[in-house]
Amino acid sequence: MKVYLVASGDLRLSANQVCWEAQRSMEEKLAEALRNAGAELIRAHAYDEEKQHGFIDSQKMGMQIFKNIDPDAPLIVAESVWQYSHHVLAGLTTHKGPILTVANWSGEWPGLVGMLNLNGSLTKAGVNYHTLWSRDFSDEFFRDKLQQWIKTGKIAHDLSHVRAYDRQLLGADELQTGTNFAKKFRADKAIMGVFDEGCMGMFNAIVPDHLLHPTGIFKERLSQSTLYAKMLEVKDDEAEDVLNWLLQKGMIFNWGTDEATELTRQQTLLQCKMYIAAVRLAAAFGCDTIGIQYQQGLKDLVPASDLVEGLLNNQDRPPVFDEQGLELFAGEALPHFNEVDECAGIDALLTYKLWRSLGFDAENTLHDLRYGEHFKGNGIDDFVWVFLISGAAPPAHFVNAYKGASSDRQPAMYFRLGGGSLKGISKPGALVWSRIYVEENELRCDIGVGQSVDLPQQEVQRRWEMTTPQWPIMNATLKGVSQNQMMAKHKANHIHVVYTPTEADALRACKIKAAALQELGIKVNFCGDVF
Repeated sequence: MKVYLVASGDLRLSANQVCWEAQRSMEEKLAEALRNAGAELIRAHAYDEEKQHGFIDSQKMGMQIFKNIDPDAPLIVAESVWQYSHHVLAGLTTHKGPILTVANWSGEWPGLVGMLNLNGSLTKAGVNYHTLWSRDFSDEFFRDKLQQWIKTGKIAHDLSHVRAYDRQLLGADELQTGTNFAKKFRADKAIMGVFDEGCMGMFNAIVPDHLLHPTGIFKERLSQSTLYAKMLEVKDDEAEDVLNWLLQKGMIFNWGTDEATELTRQQTLLQCKMYIAAVRLAAAFGCDTIGIQYQQGLKDLVPASDLVEGLLNNQDRPPVFDEQGLELFAGEALPHFNEVDECAGIDALLTYKLWRSLGFDAENTLHDLRYGEHFKGNGIDDFVWVFLISGAAPPAHFVNAYKGASSDRQPAMYFRLGGGSLKGISKPGALVWSRIYVEENELRCDIGVGQSVDLPQQEVQRRWEMTTPQWPIMNATLKGVSQNQMMAKHKANHIHVVYTPTEADALRACKIKAAALQELGIKVNFCGDVF
């Protein structure tokens, strides 16, 4: 049996070159696993000597490659890296044979993040596929599931942790509180400011207007060029005021002098100008939540947007004034959805307003579902996920808030013009997690509860070093959801998290939020131990 392989890559040449060796090694192990299962793996596109990698690096290239693949042949999309889903989406939508997405289980090489994005994109597009993951492609779980796919073209995963929403499962108060909130939310209406759609090929992150409008949210489509132009109007002393405010709060900036490899004070000041410009534009257009794409377009003009995003998601943040001296969004966060993930944008705004109405700290964020390992110690004996994101995590989530926050230069591989992160270790506590996504032309949401856990500093540092040490981290357990169950069901590279004061509050708030989502027309699945 012949199985064809394609590998979707980044749009950025530097990322594809740096990550190619990890991809090549992964494909060798995958080919061996297929041989042992009685199948031959055939690469559908060659290594490019000039580019020095073997990834599909554009939508056009993907379309050309799929013209030469038998549409009925078994096909594997193998990922060891972050990938742009639209590079292969066109070909996969018309492929008739069995499709398997496969990722390496590695913190250093974010294949599972890329694969989860592709899975979410395929789900939204209505493409039938199955999915697998492994550390080295020799474990029993992987071998058995691969054999199942080779024989049947399908894989049966354990989804016993999933329970469809049923209003009978909720208490009367939980149902009424959530429903009443949603009715008011929809009636009040809200504006989602979108600074260019489709970041990094994330087809799954674009919510069609006809699905969004019934929730009461409407898009204001803005251009990143407008944000850049607004930055040019911000005065130097205004940027200095923002920076001084952060320094007085105790935040640390790890500055150097080499613009190419280090974070510089000038880069940080430009980020402060972006922060001011973003708030002013949001106010001008009446936006209740905004998303900045950055990774394409702005990355060639200014430093990273990540410091900006984390500040916007925090209620305690540097004040921003309009040209007449009026403070904008005083005492409030301006929920920001990283990488223009509009699914996360719905969640961010709804959660912020709902948590405020419940009297809880309302700061919330998305993270990448980046990695995870079982950990035993410190009173923990569980699979502990590494949630990590380049931006958007608010200081309110960190141990010691701003005093526990720092800013490191973003990796040059992705961020040529630098700029700093807003980095910290998420404090321990109860949380509600969720993910809104598109499936069968409707909005859906998976939701559950968990804990942000306190790991020894040495273990936190080890996890940081094997992933991206410049980024904010949350070490989390998900109640009643195993590693493999999460991977089998989750429909995105992102996961949304928000704290509650106690575990009991998390269970109650999870159900209230589910009732609100359901009332807004978003079909809910409870995941794990919620009842």
